[in-house]
Amino acid sequence: MKILVCISNVPDTTSKITFTNDNTTFNTAGVQYIINPYDEIALSKAVDLAAATSGTVTAITVGDAATEPTIRKALAIGADNAVRIDAAPSDAWFVANQVAAYAKNNNFDLILTGRESIDYNSAHVAAMLGELLGIPSVSIAKGLQIDNGQANIEREIEGGKEMLTASLPVVVGAAEGVAEPKIPNMRGIMGARSKPLEVIAAIAVDPLTKMKSYATPPSRGSVTLVNEDQVEQLVDLLHNEAKVI
Repeated sequence: MKILVCISNVPDTTSKITFTNDNTTFNTAGVQYIINPYDEIALSKAVDLAAATSGTVTAITVGDAATEPTIRKALAIGADNAVRIDAAPSDAWFVANQVAAYAKNNNFDLILTGRESIDYNSAHVAAMLGELLGIPSVSIAKGLQIDNGQANIEREIEGGKEMLTASLPVVVGAAEGVAEPKIPNMRGIMGARSKPLEVIAAIAVDPLTKMKSYATPPSRGSVTLVNEDQVEQLVDLLHNEAKVI
């Protein structure tokens, strides 16, 4: 089985986020980058499936040279080889087109993504890939098993679970529960240095969106503490200041 796993290079949630150029550019100075956690789940599942079927795992990312430590970590976790498409990932449409162009020429049986990236949280890439490649796609999968050329996928829905089946090839957006994220060991880290990492040029894609500006969430307001015996004061604050009653 040939498996392709999409890897996003995202800021660690502990990093301080700021913007430059009149809030039109994300400031990368001092930001620590990691593999998108949902992509790490997808990669861990791919490694398990490949081990069970004598298959191979290719990790792919869209980004400049600064993203190579992230894709090397994917190799350390267990990917057999990696591809970096040399371009800035401007939006989900651009990324999906880059990955689809590569996948069309390599006949993958299974394409895995995370359910979403933790920086933009759009959850668009898996569905776009399926459409661009003309194959089924299932997003926010909580479970995935492959049996006799068929993917058995579990999703959570309101009030229960949904069980889906799809013939390979298929695109699956993995969420929590699909696999436990793997921690690279020393052997994997050392081996990642010699595994192949191919860098390819991006294809031209007409943009569908344009980023106008960024903004941080408003700061938290002040807190007013009310003694438990001051019920009238509490009601007054809720009515006149919070305006919730």
